[in-house]
Amino acid sequence: MTERNSAETVALQALAWLAGNEDLLPVFQGASGAGADDLRNGASDPTFLGSVLDFVMMDDVWVVAFCDSVGLPYDAPMRARAALPGGEQVNWT
Repeated sequence: MTERNSAETVALQALAWLAGNEDLLPVFQGASGAGADDLRNGASDPTFLGSVLDFVMMDDVWVVAFCDSVGLPYDAPMRARAALPGGEQVNWT
């Protein structure tokens, strides 16, 4: 399995976790403008999956809850995000 495939798997787990979270899903949808169809279609779009990880990583409590629910280390979302489009770390020095 490639690093990108593994990253997409983590992001899909985050999307599933988010979709099952009645409190956070409306917050994500409000912030992203994504409707139910966008969530379904976004599951195959690495850029959309990156935005899901960006959202989850906005709050450490969300990261811990997600990672605990699927048995991942707490740095997994960050590592997965770095492997998806738009996740590259920019170094300005």
